[in-house]
This record gives sequence, C-alpha cells and structure tokens, in this order.
Amino acid sequence: MQTLYTLASLEHETEEKKKIAVRILNDKLEHVLDIFTVAVLYTLEIARYAETDAANRLSKYLQSSEDKNVDTTIAANGFVRKIYSNESFNQKIKDDKLNRFIDGEWVKKIYQSLVKTDEYATYIAVKTHSPAEEKAIIQYIWEKQILENEGIISHFNDELPGWEDDKELIEMLMQNFFKGTARINFLNLLSAEKKEYARDLLIAVMEKEDYCMELIEPRLNNWDKDRVALIDLLLLKMGVCEFLYFPTIPTKVTINEYIDIAKQYSTPQSGQFVNGVLDNLLKDLVKEEKIRKTDRLKN
Repeated sequence: MQTLYTLASLEHETEEKKKIAVRILNDKLEHVLDIFTVAVLYTLEIARYAETDAANRLSKYLQSSEDKNVDTTIAANGFVRKIYSNESFNQKIKDDKLNRFIDGEWVKKIYQSLVKTDEYATYIAVKTHSPAEEKAIIQYIWEKQILENEGIISHFNDELPGWEDDKELIEMLMQNFFKGTARINFLNLLSAEKKEYARDLLIAVMEKEDYCMELIEPRLNNWDKDRVALIDLLLLKMGVCEFLYFPTIPTKVTINEYIDIAKQYSTPQSGQFVNGVLDNLLKDLVKEEKIRKTDRLKN
C-alpha cells in the first residue's frame, strides 16, 4: 500500500513504473528489517546493561552493600547469548550501522524500571533457568518494559525513521521472533515466498488497475471516485486483486486485513467504507463465478 501510494504521484511509462515500484517495495522491506533488528537490539541491550550497572557501581569511591552485589544474571541470559552469537545479527548491525539508533540513556532507564519489577525479582531468585524461562524474561522486557513505556515509544517516533508507520508490523515480527525456534537470518528476514507475494500483488494492482476500477466504481454508492480517499481506493484495488488473482488467500482474510489497514492509515470512516464495498463486490463476483479459491483455503 505504501509503495502504491508513493507511485501515485509519479509520471512514468507502465514498464518503467513497474521497475520503480519493485525497487521502492524492496527498499521498504529492507527498511522494515532495519527497524525490526533495532527493536531486537534494544531489548537485548537492556538485559546486558546489568553488567554496565555493576561496573559503574563498583567504580564508585564510596560503595554501598547494594553497589557491591548487583545481580548480573540477566546479562548472561541464554537467549541473549544465542542471538548475539548469530552471525547474521551482528553482520546486519555492522553493515547498516544500526547501533547509532540505540540511545544509552533509554537503555539505562528501561533497565532501572525492569529491576524494580516482580518479574525480574522472580527471575534472579533462581540461578538456573530453562530455555523457555530465559526467553520469557527477554520477551517481558520487549512487551511490558518497552512497548508499554510511552516515553520510549515517543522516542522511537521521533528518532527511529519508519517506526510510526510500521509499528504494528514490527510488533508482529517481534511476536514471531519470540515464538520461533529456528535460527533467524537477520540479513534476509522475509521468505522468498512472501517477497514474491508482495511483488506479485504490487504488479497485479498496477496491471489490472483499469479493470479493478470498472468493478469498484459502480459500487461506490453515489461517491465520486475523485472524492474517495486515495488510500481507500488503493486498498479496494488490492482487495479485488486478492479476490481474483490470489487463489490461496481466503476472501474473509482479505476483507478483514484491508479493514484493519484502512482503520490504521486512512479516515475514521474508512474501515466501514472498505468493508461495505469489498463485501458487495465479493457477493457479485461469487454470483458471476469469478472467484476461484483453492479447495484447501476456500471460504
């Protein structure tokens, strides 16, 4: 959608526009990978700050008993060490200089908030942890200490380019990251299948634009297409293309996804508008026997 929105202002021949579209899409996917990697890095650095905190306290001229007994268990967390031993993670950070997005003061603030929680106290009370427990405390840092901290989220909005637009996608990627068991490739996060789907949908919308509008315009309920929000029109075209040309995507999934995107990116009424138009379109396309979904995923 973001790529199509960018293309709307460009004047090029169709074939040239396709090349530009694919390049923009690839750049956007790469940028999402950057933000995701920064999110992972922030989370791990907060855990590793325990060692920095311990060193800082021991360097004091006058040390309290608390200064001499900082627990650094979480810095040696098995899940943290596993990710830092991932060559693709370190290469990604180095290649794209992602350390520049890590603010040391925010790492310190979140760590200081973390050590006051019951979850942290429970974690350090036990010296031996299962892999699931190791992962759970790091996931807790991300979900509760970072995502629920308005200050650092505001910082991300200001200092992490693309965070505001892609926040929900990053959250989904982080959820998958904590669910996954295989070693993740931070240099190539999306599978070839997903990249192919994104490219195919982009090209389909561009090639079938006139036909999509022939189907959409009669169902705009007296709305002049020039008065419909551009994002809404783009989402409708994408939805029609998924109905007609992507047989493995269930129609209910298509409608629900585009309703959610419309609510997030367009006007307050867009979710209901997109829902109504796509629902009516689908009913007509089914009657005309133009919907061909695979048996496995057919609605």
